[in-house]
Amino acid sequence: MDFAPTAAQRDLAELTRDILADGFGPDEFDKPLWTKLAKAGVLAATLPPSAGGDGYGVLERCSVLVELGRAAAPVPFLPCISTAAAALGRFGDAAQMERWVAPAGRGDLVLAAAPTGSVRADRVDGRWVLTGDLTAVPAAPYADLILVPADGPGVFLVTPADDGVSVERQHVAGGAGAGWVSLAGTRLTDDRLLGGVDVADWLRAHATVGACAAQLGVTERALEMTAEYARTRVQFGRPIGTFQAVAQRLADAYIDVEAIRLTMWQAAWLLGEGLPCAAEVSTAKFWAADAGHRVAHAAVHVHGGVGIDLDAPLHRYFLAAKYYEFTLGTATDHLRALGATLAG
Repeated sequence: MDFAPTAAQRDLAELTRDILADGFGPDEFDKPLWTKLAKAGVLAATLPPSAGGDGYGVLERCSVLVELGRAAAPVPFLPCISTAAAALGRFGDAAQMERWVAPAGRGDLVLAAAPTGSVRADRVDGRWVLTGDLTAVPAAPYADLILVPADGPGVFLVTPADDGVSVERQHVAGGAGAGWVSLAGTRLTDDRLLGGVDVADWLRAHATVGACAAQLGVTERALEMTAEYARTRVQFGRPIGTFQAVAQRLADAYIDVEAIRLTMWQAAWLLGEGLPCAAEVSTAKFWAADAGHRVAHAAVHVHGGVGIDLDAPLHRYFLAAKYYEFTLGTATDHLRALGATLAG
């Protein structure tokens, strides 16, 4: 197992950081920023060559996500590229590559996926009929295509224009927006079914590791900002970072960030190699959730009132850290999943 970043990882991370340095707006989806990332080739880099991409994989996607997390950037790279487009690139056919994946890499379309939950799929008169609801689907309100897991057959390709499909915007702070997706007897042909039952597991694993990568970036940058604040904020005639309680809390936060880093890259490497990694993915998400919670709260507490000031940047990192703490399962959820994996 080698955690040393590849040249492609370093280049993509540096390119992404340079683009983010120009700033972005406060919306949950900054379209101009998304267009900049697309024109620079960041979106297409990890897509298959058949879709106009460079063919890079999980590790490179995670490197981009770390940088996006460091900026708490309002773009749907995780649901669109790391989850939906990556799944279509792995399991889709040539027509699906041309119709969905290539335009997503150019920034022309936004894809989404529901890595948790499922709907009912019945076979009626040679077609699939989907019924059910999915809540808090990332990027769903502005997605052109949504990957929807169903009990039994696999994952379906659903568009908001399909009969019986409705998407209601939900308020979710700290992420790329979310929607309530409702399917009321949506009829789809076989060409809208992606792979088999293992596709849903693939989606969940890749989305989970991607969330851990984003959380690494969020907590890493939040800790840097807090350390700088502790060096410059003077109280009782001395920087607050010289007080033992503050220094110890920052030291604990540093250890937590390194634990998120280690477990995320371990899971990402195994996932990229196609090796069994259910335990490692759950371990990574446990640390992203549990340690992410501690780092976020430590950052706010050390900053004091500035930590909750909406005119200061730290509040965005707190919201992002809480988003990635709870998305795709809490720390307790993944401890239970880890226990079940080990017991099995």
